[in-house]
Amino acid sequence: MKYWLGLFSLCTVQLCAAEHDFAAVIDMRLTHTTALDSYAIAAPTGNAIADRFASDSYVAGGLGKFRFNEGTQVSLAQAGLQYRVDWDNPLSAIVVANSYVDGINNNIGITEAMVKYRGLPSQSGLRWQAKLGLMYPSISLENVATAWTSPYTLSYSTMNSWLGEEFRHLGAEVTLERLGKPNNSKHNFALSGAVLKNNDTAGAMLAWHGWTLSSRQTLLNETLPISNMPSLDGIFKDQARDSDPFKELDNRFGYHIHGQWHYQGHGKLTAGYYDNRADTSIVINGQYTWLTQFSHAGIKWRLPYSIEFISQYMLGSTLMQGPDGGDAVNNDYDSAFVLLSKRWGPQRLSVRGELFSVTDNDAMVDDDNNEDGAAFTLSYQYRLHKNWFIQAEYNYVHSDRPARVEQGLDETQTEQQYQLAVRWFL
Repeated sequence: MKYWLGLFSLCTVQLCAAEHDFAAVIDMRLTHTTALDSYAIAAPTGNAIADRFASDSYVAGGLGKFRFNEGTQVSLAQAGLQYRVDWDNPLSAIVVANSYVDGINNNIGITEAMVKYRGLPSQSGLRWQAKLGLMYPSISLENVATAWTSPYTLSYSTMNSWLGEEFRHLGAEVTLERLGKPNNSKHNFALSGAVLKNNDTAGAMLAWHGWTLSSRQTLLNETLPISNMPSLDGIFKDQARDSDPFKELDNRFGYHIHGQWHYQGHGKLTAGYYDNRADTSIVINGQYTWLTQFSHAGIKWRLPYSIEFISQYMLGSTLMQGPDGGDAVNNDYDSAFVLLSKRWGPQRLSVRGELFSVTDNDAMVDDDNNEDGAAFTLSYQYRLHKNWFIQAEYNYVHSDRPARVEQGLDETQTEQQYQLAVRWFL
């Protein structure tokens, strides 16, 4: 924390000449979640912790695909505050804090904090940008509103839900843009490179609870409960029962490179590659390093009738090794979604379909991470006033995960969620 206070006290002598801006979001939500094919344990295990985990959301250490436990509840789904300061130079800084009161993990903390540099373009249209601090990898085309929220749906896609759960790195990113306007062109191009740390355990939650459909971002001070797998008392007995997603274990830098083509008035294409370069021979206090790598691509395009089209795809692998150097967890994974959104007057209608999978390549018979599934989301939003929105949403997830059988659940599970939210944006 002292580091962040020092980082954002830079240039304090210029604060009187700075421009300050606050943005905020409050999301109050009524949620009803149900599972059609599972949570029917044949007989109690006699272990209260195991029984609780078997019927809970992934947030509570269960195998449910949604953020909220089965049943009906009212929650403060998000209270986000975003502060930005711009000095009379190319520098600015941003800090984002989020809070949740959802009956599972009630907490408050920082989710992003960085200093940004944005230079002036040259006569040829070249411009340098940079940012330093705690940040998301520049990937999501959904989460573009205040405090990394989505203006389209209440629950994010599986791909971006995973980014919100396990990805926040400490690092630096440099971007070179070529703007089209100085060259009488509608085409902008950008190429970015980032070096990053504090991401050595990324991949653990995807392996051990699979893909999820969520609206929750892990806070800087949080750890994540691992499902009560039998292997935690066996081959993974040294694994901590909670994963620290922003842990630095091997003192190695990873990297992320990505590019973008923006066609003004039409849309943009993005593509990139992420590698945390983790040294899988290291384990400290029950936290293992996971070598996690993936490629990603996306498109955001304006279709006829002002329909917004968004699609993203991720393909990657994650590896965790035991003390003997053998593969303890070796998974390939992929996730893809297509979203269509139409806004007219005060109304917005969004629909999203997606497919996801995890392929377990290791020989550990007590730790089956295989998974296949599909999800569907239908969301309707109405703007009540300048800052007030009401939004209703239906979520559907169907998945096959053999590891559920070990906890007394059906391998095949269909879950549904109905949400009604009142959201305020500043």
